Amino acid sequence: MKLTLSWLREFVDVPDMAPEQLVDVFENLGHEVEDWRVIVPAFSDVVVGKVVEVRAHPNADKVRVTKVDVGTELLDIICGAWNFGEGAHVPVAIPGAVLGGDFEITRRDIRGITSNGMICSEVELGLGPDGEGIMVLDEDYPDSQVLGAPFAEVVGLPDVWFELNITPNRPDCLSVYGLARDLAAWFNLPLREHDVVVDPQGSPSSITVDIRDSAMNPRFAGREVRGITVGPSPHWLRMRLEQAGVRPISNVVDASNYAMIEFGHPTHAFDVDRLGHHIATRLANDGETVVTLDDQMRSLTSSDIVVTDGRHVIAIGGVMGGASTEVHDGTTDVFIEAAYWDPATVLLTSKRLGLRSEASARFERGADPSFCAVAADRVAQILARIAGGIPAPGPVDVDPGGIDPWSIEYPVSETTRMLGIDLDEATTTDILERLGFAVSGSDPIVVTVPTRRPDVRRTADIVEEIARLHGFDGIPDSVPQGPGGGLPHREARLRLLRELMVGAGFHEALSFSFIGGSDLDRLGYPEGHAIRSGIRVVNPLNDDEGVMRTTLLPGVLKSAAINMSRRIPSVRIFEIGKVFLAGAGKLPEQPDRLAFVISGTPSPTWSHRSAEPDVYDGTGVWELLAAQLGIPDAHLVPAQLPSFHPGRCAEIVVGNAVIGAIGEVHPSVVAAFGLVGRVVAAEVDLAELLVDRGHWSFEAPSVFPPIVFDLAFTVNDAVPASHVIDAATVAAGPMLEDLRVFDVFRGSSIGDGMYSVAMAFTLRAKDRTLTDDDAASVRRDIVDVVVATTGATLRGVI
Repeated sequence: MKLTLSWLREFVDVPDMAPEQLVDVFENLGHEVEDWRVIVPAFSDVVVGKVVEVRAHPNADKVRVTKVDVGTELLDIICGAWNFGEGAHVPVAIPGAVLGGDFEITRRDIRGITSNGMICSEVELGLGPDGEGIMVLDEDYPDSQVLGAPFAEVVGLPDVWFELNITPNRPDCLSVYGLARDLAAWFNLPLREHDVVVDPQGSPSSITVDIRDSAMNPRFAGREVRGITVGPSPHWLRMRLEQAGVRPISNVVDASNYAMIEFGHPTHAFDVDRLGHHIATRLANDGETVVTLDDQMRSLTSSDIVVTDGRHVIAIGGVMGGASTEVHDGTTDVFIEAAYWDPATVLLTSKRLGLRSEASARFERGADPSFCAVAADRVAQILARIAGGIPAPGPVDVDPGGIDPWSIEYPVSETTRMLGIDLDEATTTDILERLGFAVSGSDPIVVTVPTRRPDVRRTADIVEEIARLHGFDGIPDSVPQGPGGGLPHREARLRLLRELMVGAGFHEALSFSFIGGSDLDRLGYPEGHAIRSGIRVVNPLNDDEGVMRTTLLPGVLKSAAINMSRRIPSVRIFEIGKVFLAGAGKLPEQPDRLAFVISGTPSPTWSHRSAEPDVYDGTGVWELLAAQLGIPDAHLVPAQLPSFHPGRCAEIVVGNAVIGAIGEVHPSVVAAFGLVGRVVAAEVDLAELLVDRGHWSFEAPSVFPPIVFDLAFTVNDAVPASHVIDAATVAAGPMLEDLRVFDVFRGSSIGDGMYSVAMAFTLRAKDRTLTDDDAASVRRDIVDVVVATTGATLRGVI
């Protein structure tokens, strides 16, 4: 954002101070000053004069002799320009004046007549590129006609120029008026209200507006201006635009740009004769095209907002106008559009088209929907002044979105809690009102946020506003008070999960978020499986990484294969990351998952033999996680799953929800990923694991002795041992301290299709020593329940 101090002073009386001090003020307000400089006139002793007589030079055809009143005397000055006549007010360099730093004006004889000075052009004064004629102040500065007045004061010099870096959350400060509001609040000075008043004449505008998607275009306002004459802008306006970094084009375009820099709301001028009498805004159709003002053909998609004349696209909403309705030299009537466009949509369109304009830079941050009609009227007001325009009665204003100010309840104590400074309610209210917020009620006060401040949505944002105006330097160093912080429970459980995996001998891996169709082929997923409905990448790094991953397994299996190929004998790797699943909305669902893989054979030691991993290594890891994360309703259900070995895999179930799979990887999948031997893998959705399950509670251990006994059951192969264990656990009741499976047996002695499972039970009471009768009662309950629920048979007697 580039602007001058003189422009700011049109709205607030900024105190006289060194520029460096004002730079400090801007930065205390949160606006970084990237550059600044003092603008000094490239001339001296140039004053305002009035041409009172023009006559031909008796000895020269290309120059004329003028008599100029400079307030204190009449000067004869010979001039070669022909774009002025008697009565014109002009800048005059009197004898002794210096132009361009070193060119001194003296009295000199020109063909027998003495010239007592020089009437100057923009180029000679260093004020612009126009050197074809002299500056005529009646056109450029009609209010500055005091004869003999220093011309530097007329053009507002000296001045101070600033270039500020406005943060993305402050669209209201992408304007002179917005920055003036901040300065007025800082210095506790009144902010002069914008004086936007038009004098409408004639019949109302016949242009109608139809908004077909109020979410994309909540408001559309405009004002028709008739009878304009397109031409160059006056010097004061061109100079302001150049100082703001905007190239002057014509008075109509310049008026729109001037109002945008001044008040921050972009507008656009349509030629009414080319436009017709109807405007409609909507989402574009895929493949629809428009030629924009830069003469480029733009292909649109259904995510772009467009302005149409009812049939054809005439502008890209919030980005750039179209060439078909462009203002030209013969334009006489214009329609000034000032709308509010959805910021996210403007941002995406601008980036996709590579077309970032001053307008899109403001709309994508969030313009003020309440200012639309005023913005259009400000352009109409300028055109009436510089182009002879006559505003039509109006304005046209369609407001289906109804974006209103919003309120935030603010406890005054929040300031102390977050900043460590104690401000009473009166001081807090004063600061917020100076910044333009409405404050009502008593602690907690109710702060009404104007629509120009989309960044203020919560109490923390209000604290930031208070800190800005109070001054960050005025916040003392202090130790925060109140209860200690701590990690959110989700982050705390994620850390615990990582610690458990590392403690179980795993190393964490990080793989790409992209996979290829070949990865899913190697996993054995059939065509049409839900896991193949991945989201394709528009510009993949290579063909093997063209889809957003729907599973973590390819990544951990590839990592295991790479490690095994480096002669690492035993690999235990886990990864925590997101998968991307196509959903009903615009964005994919992105659940977090845990995957791990166990591969290879650890080197034998004197006390442990080497053995390949099997499914029980994986289930043991899961049981560790379930126990340490406090998930009591977790269990495994045998299942037939793609990628896994039949009979050696299971679904991971919490409550009634399947949250993952675990087991030995199918030998064909092992081979496809370049691994050998048995490989165990698992993938688990983390949502249930990260649920806050409360704090751990301590239970004092019983001081009484236990009773230990064994029971063995013969069970059909179709019944999982976990069902027997669950039934026995329920039947044993609260006195059960431990249940451990110590033997599983299959053989001809118990029959085909059967197996025996033997369990050791430990019972203990908290309040007494158990008797044999207590133990016998529990044993009978266990046998009865297990037999009834699983169909098992007790081996032996009770």
